[in-house]
Amino acid sequence: MKITKTQRLIIYSLGQFYQQLNQPLTTKPIKVRTSKIAFITFLLHSSIIITQNRALYKNLETLEDKELINYEGRMITFTPLGLTILDKINQEVNQFIKLQEFFRDIKQQKDIQTVIKS
Repeated sequence: MKITKTQRLIIYSLGQFYQQLNQPLTTKPIKVRTSKIAFITFLLHSSIIITQNRALYKNLETLEDKELINYEGRMITFTPLGLTILDKINQEVNQFIKLQEFFRDIKQQKDIQTVIKS
């Protein structure tokens, strides 16, 4: 299934949003959900996703049409397909994070030969 970069960013954002909301509740048998309005407000206040309010609504509607998310009541939930896409995005992001950590750790080793060019 083809999804745009913005839609991937929204799926990842929703996954991170739910992960942070549910983190304190990992030992409890409940899960927190959010409404579309609350999620969009949160994204707009983050200043990371720079799109208009209507564009976010439209992207969420597109994700619902592609059956990646759905609305139970007025709450956003992932479908099984949406969770699969979220897992793929998380794996991709984790590769970048692991590379960043590798290069951060390798700076402390002294056996790397480098040359300063003027």
